[in-house]
Amino acid sequence: MGKSSFGQLVLFRWREFSREPETLFWVFIFPILLTVALGLAFRNQGPQPVAVAVAGDTTDAAVRSTFQTLHADSALIVRLIPTESVDAAFRSGQATVVVVPGLRPTYRFDRRNPASASSIALIDRDLQRAAGRQESFVAQLDDRPARGSRYVDFLIPGLIGLSIMNGSIWGVGWNLVQMRSKKLLRRLAATPMSKAAFLGSFILMRLVFLGLELGVILLFGRLAFDVRIAGSILDLALVVVLGAASFSGIAGLIASRASKSETAQGLMNLVTFPMLLVSGVFFASTNFPDAMQPVIRALPLTALNTLLRAVVNSGTSPWTMPVELLVLVVWGVVPFALALRWFRWT
Repeated sequence: MGKSSFGQLVLFRWREFSREPETLFWVFIFPILLTVALGLAFRNQGPQPVAVAVAGDTTDAAVRSTFQTLHADSALIVRLIPTESVDAAFRSGQATVVVVPGLRPTYRFDRRNPASASSIALIDRDLQRAAGRQESFVAQLDDRPARGSRYVDFLIPGLIGLSIMNGSIWGVGWNLVQMRSKKLLRRLAATPMSKAAFLGSFILMRLVFLGLELGVILLFGRLAFDVRIAGSILDLALVVVLGAASFSGIAGLIASRASKSETAQGLMNLVTFPMLLVSGVFFASTNFPDAMQPVIRALPLTALNTLLRAVVNSGTSPWTMPVELLVLVVWGVVPFALALRWFRWT
């Protein structure tokens, strides 16, 4: 298979892409819509007021005093509820903490709710002050905006990683299976073309499309949310290429023998959905138990998102993170080698 033949394969992939308007939507428009929705939902905001309930009746002086003290704190949203409604207040989300007034107030909370600890600290501070406690000192506040600390700064690299994964898995794997189901691969098998050249043309065009996709996401992130790339563009390009090659190799392996679209769809969802949940796209992967961390860190999307955030938010060189680079290389080389061995034209 000569260079001209390889070029024809690449040109074929480009024409196929440009003739599918729905693909243009999922490649360019959908990532922007997702960024807008999540970016606006978690845009720069101050801390949200804490929902607190005071249990009791206003005829009780301790209840009135507790309610008035907490109500004066703008960081708290305080409501009065009957004592018998405490459990309902938790179930409905009306309260993070319920205060039962008395000589020694009781704080009802659910320790599985991460907001409860900070809420109790605020409540206890206010009630202790009202009881006459004096502070030893008043700390100075130094509020400095830190680039990369917003949720949207965390989100954009995660969306880039998600776009690389989905675009590679579906853009390469799904198209290969569709070509096999339509008997197109059987026709191509009659030509003097190697498996490596054929699969390589898919990966090369995936990199071309990927450059366009990421350019749209990064440009929109900069214009709409002032998300800037702290590191080198070359470092970012290296991470992106490694990520795309890694997932393209996985896609080639998935599609190496699948002949039905239903089978391929099931396999692709089996590969992508767990990583979507645990690999730190929308929230940190460290939220999962420690026992799961070795497995999570070995996933290609976890390594890709870690590298993307290091380059985009911190300006860190990917060469200082050899473990993550090795994970991407292994996930790219091993599945691609297996795909070349097991790939069939029919």
